[in-house]
Amino acid sequence: MSATTTLPQLYSYGHELEMTDDKVGLLRDSSDAAEDFPELRRRVAEDGYLYLKGYLDRDEVLAARASLTTGLAAADVLDPAYPSIDAICKPGAGYVFKPELTNNNPAVQSLLYAGRLPEFYRQFYGEAIRHYDYTWLRAIGPGKGTNPHCDLPYMGRGTHGHMTCWVPYGEISFELGGLMVLEGSHKKNTELKPYLSRDVDEYCTNREDAADYASGRKWWDGTLSKNATALQASLGGRWLTSPEFRMGDAMIFNMTLVHGSLDNQTDR
Repeated sequence: MSATTTLPQLYSYGHELEMTDDKVGLLRDSSDAAEDFPELRRRVAEDGYLYLKGYLDRDEVLAARASLTTGLAAADVLDPAYPSIDAICKPGAGYVFKPELTNNNPAVQSLLYAGRLPEFYRQFYGEAIRHYDYTWLRAIGPGKGTNPHCDLPYMGRGTHGHMTCWVPYGEISFELGGLMVLEGSHKKNTELKPYLSRDVDEYCTNREDAADYASGRKWWDGTLSKNATALQASLGGRWLTSPEFRMGDAMIFNMTLVHGSLDNQTDR
């Protein structure tokens, strides 16, 4: 298979992805079927995800972005020489996980939990829905992205019929490092059973280090692998992403779809 010539070299957690047509590809855009819920259900069963380009109001996303970058600036992780809305990272700030910026944040709460997104889920499931109270916010500085994982070990209690929605709060190029999903991995439940049956909050109470886990000094972070290429060789499928996620896009996927993020090769 010849090397993919249209894509730059992509990285995941410091590892080069194999840039051939059978190893890397682009996500299917399902915005053509955004109102056809029987078809959307079929595509979720087939692909494990829905990539809905331009589904959300861009101005609402921009307002949410402004609220978040203001919070990041106050947390001293942005370069003060630039407008905070540009999200230029202060050198050395690195990976930032600040879910507290979404708490009591009207712009984010309105975008995610009122209007079009919850209405989408109501129609997709055909019944009343409820979202988690907690909102995961990842602000990834220059360097390594998020390791490949599934969401079930984090959210596997109760129903397994729920779904994740990933929303970009800016324009995300290949180099900035957006979401990537492993094609067909939602159908690998047998191969992934030992991983999917775990819970990030569980620990063995009779181990010597049980007290460390109980106190939070130790924990399993839910990572499936730190090497996306080796994982791909084991499970098969292509790593799928988008050349540019844009404000207004939404990625909806199930709990057993393997996903992560590309490394951030920029200063943003």
